[in-house]
Amino acid sequence: MRSSLVVLAALALVACKKPEAPKPAQPAESPQQAPAAAATSTVKGKVLEKLDAAPYSYLKLATASGESWAAIPQSTTKVGEEVTVSVSAPMPNFETKTLNRKFELVLFGTLAGAEQAAAPAPAAPPAGGEQPSPAALAAQHQAAAAGPTDVKIAKIAKATGADGKTVEELFSQKAGLKDKPVTVKGQVVKFSPGIMGRNWIHLRDGSGKAEKNTHDVTITTQDDAKVGDVVTVKGTVKLDKDFGAGYAYPVIIEDAKVSAK
Repeated sequence: MRSSLVVLAALALVACKKPEAPKPAQPAESPQQAPAAAATSTVKGKVLEKLDAAPYSYLKLATASGESWAAIPQSTTKVGEEVTVSVSAPMPNFETKTLNRKFELVLFGTLAGAEQAAAPAPAAPPAGGEQPSPAALAAQHQAAAAGPTDVKIAKIAKATGADGKTVEELFSQKAGLKDKPVTVKGQVVKFSPGIMGRNWIHLRDGSGKAEKNTHDVTITTQDDAKVGDVVTVKGTVKLDKDFGAGYAYPVIIEDAKVSAK
């Protein structure tokens, strides 16, 4: 009898005890603990040596922490210049077949600047070669593809001469201008140096319509230019130029010479 009472008392105690509420699942990592996305780093220094191996230029830089090698899309940068490189991919033990050379470390990236700071840096090339990846091409073209949206240009007089054209005329007369030389005068609204071995200029003269994209012409050149300068450009009209990675230009002026106003 005594043992039966003990068993009954134990059962009653268990029945009266409230079940514990299930504990909420804990995330594997709290937002405070989650690692932040790595920001693109930069390296700044004086160019001591330059090696061109298309589509890249390899720069030996004298930096505050010692000498470093950086690789950027082929550029007109010269020995002795001070440059800043936005680094996207450090590549240890990188070997270039074009130069037949192995580097202990190469910092792949793009030249930093007012017009390129917001542009994504190209990805590193496949190991052992210089062929740019699709991501690298896309990044390079994105840097040069579009002109600014917040710049208004006053009317600028058309370039003189038989081949002088306004920006709007380049688009409206494009069928008859294919592969022909033209001269255009306008204001530089964007300058992107050293992309695929050339400099890229966006030029406007106050003609054309922004909503139809007939107000801005892209120019490739080996010459330098400064944003805000009024320049005269002479080059060859190319139509429907596709550089890959989805970036095509219905009208572009290539191999241009740029002269001051």
